[in-house]
Amino acid sequence: MSTKPLHAVILAGGLSRRMGRDKAIVLLGQKTMIARVAERLSPQVASLAVNALQPPDPDLSLPLVPDTIAGHAGPLAGILAGLKRTRTEYPAASHLLTVPADTPFLPADLADRLHAALRGPDEIALAASAGRSHPVVALWPLSIAADLEAWLADPANRRLQSFIASHAATVVDFPLIETAAGPLDPFFNVNTPDDLVAAERFLEALEA
Repeated sequence: MSTKPLHAVILAGGLSRRMGRDKAIVLLGQKTMIARVAERLSPQVASLAVNALQPPDPDLSLPLVPDTIAGHAGPLAGILAGLKRTRTEYPAASHLLTVPADTPFLPADLADRLHAALRGPDEIALAASAGRSHPVVALWPLSIAADLEAWLADPANRRLQSFIASHAATVVDFPLIETAAGPLDPFFNVNTPDDLVAAERFLEALEA
């Protein structure tokens, strides 16, 4: 596989209905959620951008990659926007790493392990933990962009797993992190106020 540096996009275009406010800018400790995601991811990649209609946290000063499909078409629309932008800005790149804006405990070796698992230039590498895959945390080949755009042209096609099922993919399992607050899934999603309380406990345990 290519050893060229990877590029990444944080997917922050969701509606945050269960949180009741924009998850990306909810404070976890003294930092916004998306700032913590960027902090975990930026040392692992050559470039980092945010998929959203407007900057969720202007202090991050990250490039903005808005959806190219109107109407909140879901994470696949954000992935497509990232693929198209990466292909234009970094023509030598082969893959794009995507993560959601509500996963503040991402593994420090996420990019390396996903890239190392690729068995072909057109394969998708998905992260997994605790027996469950996390399709938004994935390494996507830029070669898949045209197929994804055609898929999304049908409004009935919005499910990540359905799109992935029609392509070559490999799954990379990441271990849970043992903390004083209990086992922590590195892909823990902060979707609700209760999740935020749990994330604060884990953060305190990790920083102790």
